[in-house]
Amino acid sequence: MGDISGNGYGNAREEAVVVNLKGEDEHQQQQTEAIHINPNPLKKQNSLLSVSVPFLQKLMAEFVGTYFLVFTGCASVAVNIQHDNALTLPGIAIVWGLTVMVLIYSLGHISGAHFNPAITIAFASCRRFPLKQVPAYVISQVMGATLAAATLRLLLGLDHDVCSGKHDVFIGSSPVGSDLQASVMEFIVTFYLMFITSGVATDNRAIGELAGLAIGATILLNVLIAAPISSASMNPARSFGPAMVHGCYKGIWIYIVSPILGAVSGAWVYNTVRYTDKPLREITKSGSFLKTVRSGTS
Repeated sequence: MGDISGNGYGNAREEAVVVNLKGEDEHQQQQTEAIHINPNPLKKQNSLLSVSVPFLQKLMAEFVGTYFLVFTGCASVAVNIQHDNALTLPGIAIVWGLTVMVLIYSLGHISGAHFNPAITIAFASCRRFPLKQVPAYVISQVMGATLAAATLRLLLGLDHDVCSGKHDVFIGSSPVGSDLQASVMEFIVTFYLMFITSGVATDNRAIGELAGLAIGATILLNVLIAAPISSASMNPARSFGPAMVHGCYKGIWIYIVSPILGAVSGAWVYNTVRYTDKPLREITKSGSFLKTVRSGTS
């Protein structure tokens, strides 16, 4: 601590006490400065881990959900063409709708069950999703769609000139008519999808328990209407993933721009009609018939 010296025991003791106090003060001051420089490093690391792990789980849910969405839906398209229209258009529409429905009920409580960059961007534009998380969500969705398309290419042998459409089936999206016709159709059906999604998933007056059924039914209807015209993508990841795997980028801008514009427009239009003069408590009392049934049975 310090050198103790003096002429007598008393002076030595006093000087020793003084020196020790100074040393202890300096030691405490150093500890205080160290605490100010790096306060609770272990606690800070634990807090970072507690934040990042749930977010990684959300990204994994988006990756897996988009993978199975594209794998199942696009597989129905390929199987239908390779086996002489075994499923037909209504069957393909049912596959897409059911797939979306079951994925919402299985992963919606983890990541929100977007599986679609257009929906993620639309929610972020309305401040219902953190803007800083959008890039990670979009990357996970595109990766899931790309892996699904690659899996189907290996399983179904889609290796023969799929871009021309003469020798094999292309599981991506391509306009059947003109680019303008396909672009307008994609805008309308994605607008419709996002409008319904905003209503059943973000409004507490709606029947939230039936969100998966409502959104799945909307997908089914959109595929029936838009598939013969624009392939009914409604999802940039669903179109961009197969395009990357097969190298077919014909009209790809339609399936990136139109769904995003349609989804953002649908979300904002629903936010416009969402507002009401009635108090929230008055609305929520009769907003869900399920709540009424539960209260009546209890």
